[in-house]
Amino acid sequence: MSGQQYDCIVIGAGPAGLTAAIYLTRFHLSIKVVDAGKSRARLIPCTHNHAGYPDGISGEALVRLMTEQAQKYGASIVPGRVTRLDRVEDGFRAEWGGGSVLGRTVLLATGVTNRRPPMDEALHDDALAKGLIRYCPICDGYEVTDKKVGVIGSGGHGVAEAVFLRGFTEDITLIAPDKAHDLGAEDRARLDRYGIRAVDGPCQAVAAHEECIVVDTAEGHYTFDTVYPALGSDTHVELAQQVGAALKEGVLVVDSHQRSSVPGLYAAGDVVLGLDQISHAMGEGGVAATTIRNDLARERPILREHLSGSIAAKAV
Repeated sequence: MSGQQYDCIVIGAGPAGLTAAIYLTRFHLSIKVVDAGKSRARLIPCTHNHAGYPDGISGEALVRLMTEQAQKYGASIVPGRVTRLDRVEDGFRAEWGGGSVLGRTVLLATGVTNRRPPMDEALHDDALAKGLIRYCPICDGYEVTDKKVGVIGSGGHGVAEAVFLRGFTEDITLIAPDKAHDLGAEDRARLDRYGIRAVDGPCQAVAAHEECIVVDTAEGHYTFDTVYPALGSDTHVELAQQVGAALKEGVLVVDSHQRSSVPGLYAAGDVVLGLDQISHAMGEGGVAATTIRNDLARERPILREHLSGSIAAKAV
């Protein structure tokens, strides 16, 4: 472990973490970014929902450009999955397989992982690349306008996603993932009201062609233009738990300036409660970085001297 103590350790280099890294380095703060390479944004074949790219941009390209921008201003980005976070005197220590680092503050931008439907991994990845499987109806519901869509899910969450997608197409089928649907009278009534079919499971996607995906269910084969898994996600809060940060409903609790319940620990992006969108994650990354800068400035007069009154007023 290097003897250097950084102003901030950024854990995760997706849109939230990289936005924060750009801000922090331009604030002339010393940072270390540690990234496991699992950003959910990297899986997006092409987003047409992100402002500034009228022809769309792949998640991989967007992350690459943001990485280059952060590094242009001196951000140190290293690969690794941080497995241990400890509070130490005057800050934190983060550890991963390739090393460890000390920081006065930590920004968690560790995100979430979508739960995948029951299907072969290679088939899943091929279908995802072709847009036959999609995970974010807010991002790309427009792309399935008037198409035949299957939603793999059940219960209130599955029903809610199917109803949301009903705003884009009339042809929606809700498929139970592993057994027969267990839907209450209110959920059944919502499906009936919107003309959404309910098909019992178990189900498995068995084939992906160029323009359609085939799902095998307890009631037979169904062919769709796109399938949306509505199976929930797993939020990466393990590091926050290690230092005793407060959680609520499985996500990290932060205030309006991205501060957690642990002094010096901040969080941004999908690891906290909010709209799981690239633009939202970027906004939170910018807020978190500015808050970190201002909080450190209160402790370090040399930073305070450079802090403009307008920034100070916004981030108090």
